[in-house]
Amino acid sequence: MTTPQEKAAAARKAAEEAARIAAEAVAAAEAAEKEAADQEAAETAKSTGDTAKSTAAKADSAAPDKDAAAAQEIAAGYAMEGLALELGTVITGGTVHPDARVRIPMKTMNRHGLIAGATGTGKTKTVQGIAEQLSAAGVPVVVADVKGDLSGLAQPGQTNDKLLARAQETGDPDWKPQGFPCEFVSLGTEGIGVPIRATITSFGPILLSKALGLNETQESTLGLIFHWSDQNGLALLDLKDLRAVIQYLTSPEGKEDLKGIGGVSATTAGVILRALVNLEADGGDTFFGEPELDPADLMRTAGGMGVITLFELGAQAARPQMFSTFLMWVLADLFQTLPEVGDMDKPKLVFIFDEAHLLFNGASKAFLNQVEQTVKLIRSKGVGVFFCTQLPTDIPNSVLSQLGARVQHALRAFTPEDQAALSKTVRTYPKTATYDLEKALTSLGIGEAVVTVLSEKGAPTPVAWARMQPPRSLMDTIGDDGIRSRAQQSTLYGKYGTTVDAESAYEILTEKLAAAQQQAQEQAPAKSSRSAKPAPEPESMAEKIVNNPAFKNLLRSAATVAGREISRSIFGTRKR
Repeated sequence: MTTPQEKAAAARKAAEEAARIAAEAVAAAEAAEKEAADQEAAETAKSTGDTAKSTAAKADSAAPDKDAAAAQEIAAGYAMEGLALELGTVITGGTVHPDARVRIPMKTMNRHGLIAGATGTGKTKTVQGIAEQLSAAGVPVVVADVKGDLSGLAQPGQTNDKLLARAQETGDPDWKPQGFPCEFVSLGTEGIGVPIRATITSFGPILLSKALGLNETQESTLGLIFHWSDQNGLALLDLKDLRAVIQYLTSPEGKEDLKGIGGVSATTAGVILRALVNLEADGGDTFFGEPELDPADLMRTAGGMGVITLFELGAQAARPQMFSTFLMWVLADLFQTLPEVGDMDKPKLVFIFDEAHLLFNGASKAFLNQVEQTVKLIRSKGVGVFFCTQLPTDIPNSVLSQLGARVQHALRAFTPEDQAALSKTVRTYPKTATYDLEKALTSLGIGEAVVTVLSEKGAPTPVAWARMQPPRSLMDTIGDDGIRSRAQQSTLYGKYGTTVDAESAYEILTEKLAAAQQQAQEQAPAKSSRSAKPAPEPESMAEKIVNNPAFKNLLRSAATVAGREISRSIFGTRKR
């Protein structure tokens, strides 16, 4: 028989065992619940990851489609019906799209343009490619080749796999080496090209003041000196002619004539004279003279191709502003001589100013006004003007606003001034949702540019980040010997190779001063005799000049004097 104590112990033991079993059951339940929760979380994570991967994959596959669509939308703005220059192909999302072409309509090339970018970004090669295509279309081109980098235009380029691949991706699968008809000319007689000159008379006071670095007061004085020379029929062909006129006007014999001009200070005239002497010391005497450049020689074709005339500095390396000012004279001369033609399918001539900032450095207000007027009006004569420089801010706003095409290579933003120039440049472009222009302009690779031009309808095209086509001619110089050889074989060398020193102001004034001195010596004894009749009042220098037979012959010569007074037009240049 079980005692009560044994029953209590058995019950306690059974309770403990039941508690142990219950605890194990709870633990097992908790473990099962945790396992179920972990499994569910894993499955959810897997599902989420698969969805994310799927979304990313879809986004990755959609990105090229979006970039390609943006490229085609941009290219649609460059679709042309008529002749066009091929610049390159569109880049979007870092990808080049060979079928998305960027072009300039040939009929808007006379609306002018700007090619800008930092050193080494590809500006020169862009100029080379544009000159090639213009020549191939039968359009003559004038290029200021300040550093001699473009002489390779005369010789076919060199083929390599890298160049062919570049041509393929920039929309020129038929690329092959080709040379183009070129004329090599130099400013003055000390260069390696055909020597080119201008007479002082035709150059005019405003351009000459720019070349001499005169201020506005001195420029005004020089204008009066030119006016006096024109009125008196004194042809100013070279520097010694102008120097002789100023020396005469500041001499005792010319004192009355100097007063007659009005507002001319002898001190200011002396400053101008010293500036002339400095210009002559720098080689300016080799530039001014005859035979003078005939603008028609810049507008020739050869075998159906436009002749590319390359101007190099010659002896004017010490005065690069003289070089750019001379090119402005050529442009002004074309403005005066060419007829109005209105809109054409292609321009009659395209002018490319390299290192264009030299043209505007230190320019007077009168000079800037005339540049603006020339650029604005010369397009109706069928002439296009392209300025090539490092920063768009190098060009005055009044001129920049006249430029229809913009080819902007990479800009640098290392200084606050660079950053300000970058911001100004961005604001001059049309709005674009495809590019962050401020970032793009500092990220462009060599041979890439941000482009916008005028369409055939005259509206700006969409902004395009373009990879530019490679030139077909040699992307290197042909050397001084090659340039010299080609220049001496040119038909222009026979026309301009020899300097002509015709009778002009220097000879006339020298002769008259010598005659005046001799007459004074002969009259001296007569004046000492009391019985002698009073000597007639001597002629003024102006009267002596006018009565001189050589001067009268000079007046009749159409080559040196146009009528009784030389008439002047833009920049104060002589009207032909």
